[in-house]
Amino acid sequence: MPISRTKVGSLFVFGAMGLTLTALAYPAMLGVENTSSDQNRIIANTQWGPLTEADRDFVVKVRAAGLWEYPLGEITMEKGTTPEMKEAGAHLIVGHAGLDKLCREIAPQLNITLPNQASPQQQQFVQTAAAENGKTFDSTATQIMRVTHGQIFPVVAKIRGTTRNSLVRQLADLANDTVLDHITILEKTGMVNHEQVNFQQTAPPNLPKDQLTPPPPQPGTPVLVLEPRPDLNVRTANPAPSPTPSAPPSGQVG
Repeated sequence: MPISRTKVGSLFVFGAMGLTLTALAYPAMLGVENTSSDQNRIIANTQWGPLTEADRDFVVKVRAAGLWEYPLGEITMEKGTTPEMKEAGAHLIVGHAGLDKLCREIAPQLNITLPNQASPQQQQFVQTAAAENGKTFDSTATQIMRVTHGQIFPVVAKIRGTTRNSLVRQLADLANDTVLDHITILEKTGMVNHEQVNFQQTAPPNLPKDQLTPPPPQPGTPVLVLEPRPDLNVRTANPAPSPTPSAPPSGQVG
């Protein structure tokens, strides 16, 4: 049974480590140590279409993104110094609550294990922003969020353009609209340094794998829920209706 928490910032205490904004945390597949280097490898034939390693990785990435951006949205609503910053925080909360709901719906259908914590790098993003105040907080939080959203945007497009799984396609549609909304609202804060963002979001990763991978949940642990916030009057994106299965299942996740 899922557990519900609106305040998940307490999950992000991970000790001191240097912030690295040179790459978005691209989490490895959970529970699979020896995956193929071919992301196009089909790992299951489901009733919604073939599922590839890239598809599975994408679902985990979307879930992990919400596990740090949702609490950073809460912090931004509390510490942001302008109405534009507080609005950006609200969009993060509402957008990732919607994505999280869809992730939790499709993951069991595709036999995908979801993390309950973000990666160490992503946890450090939250810690770094939360440690600042005033305009320094505005600048730090905005820059972190704009870089990471800029990095994931082309990943969403690639999955949307290549996946043959209708559930993954549905998630990619919602992620595309949500990420674009977040990029737009962050730029409206006036705090984005585009030159720095362009450099950081194209730099190669420079962290070991264990810093980029969300820890797997303990067996039997309830799935953490990023709760919707009906008190926030924000429109971001709405998921499309669930697709109809196209064929009977003929395999299981490998």
